[in-house]
Amino acid sequence: MNALKKKAGRVLLYVTVVFTCIVLVFPVYWMFNTSLAPTMQLRAFPPRFFPVDPQWNIYAKVLFERPMPTWLLNSTIVALGATMISMVVSVLAGYSLSRYRVKGSKGVGIFILTSRMLPATLIVIPLFVLFRQANLIGSLWSLVIAHTTFIIPFATWMLKGYFDSIPVDLEEAAMIDGCNPISALYRVILPLSAPGIAATALYGFILSWDDFVYARTFLASRQSAWTVTVGISTIKGEYITGWNEIMAAALLGALPILVMYLFLERYLVGGLSAGAVK
Repeated sequence: MNALKKKAGRVLLYVTVVFTCIVLVFPVYWMFNTSLAPTMQLRAFPPRFFPVDPQWNIYAKVLFERPMPTWLLNSTIVALGATMISMVVSVLAGYSLSRYRVKGSKGVGIFILTSRMLPATLIVIPLFVLFRQANLIGSLWSLVIAHTTFIIPFATWMLKGYFDSIPVDLEEAAMIDGCNPISALYRVILPLSAPGIAATALYGFILSWDDFVYARTFLASRQSAWTVTVGISTIKGEYITGWNEIMAAALLGALPILVMYLFLERYLVGGLSAGAVK
């Protein structure tokens, strides 16, 4: 009887896992299916789950007839720049809030977390005024600076929680061996925090990559600086919407996120293993 229950539980687990995977992967497959569908089949009913006459030339059209490589390059520059700047600031800020218990530090932490809750539409106009005065409208630097405003608060709070889980005794032992607080952070805390830093950096990269409001506001006057999100929005015409082109461009735009995850995945696992051994 127990063996039968175990087998039934295992079958139920497998069914649940397969169903969950199908639910998660199906939107991506539907995007791929739509990107290959001919224009006449985009609104067919019932919908076709497999393209009858796949139009592979759509991807060539998106890559070579549209400035998709430029959009990808601009998004990569902005996302990497904003993520690197945010991580440097957030590591130092999160470490300070975690280790130095001074008067008002708790309030500062709550203020940082609260600032993350501000909607983009609330601060986009003040930022636009500042960037216009600094002649940054149309520059990728405006987007890099703007993205740090919503990456740093979340990253700081997330890293603070991760630093709180690391015993202070490790830093004290490093200082006994001759390290100062900065070298203890660099030699002891950062290696142990590799999983948290990698996860936070990945999240910040995705936030910057997916932004549309700031990119559309600050870069509208300069088409050569458009990012992927702004570029894809321009594929929609006034009378005709090429959903196959939009889906193909969206899939191509999602590839760097996948590459970023694959690049950081080994650091996540390696950091967890190293932390367990230490």
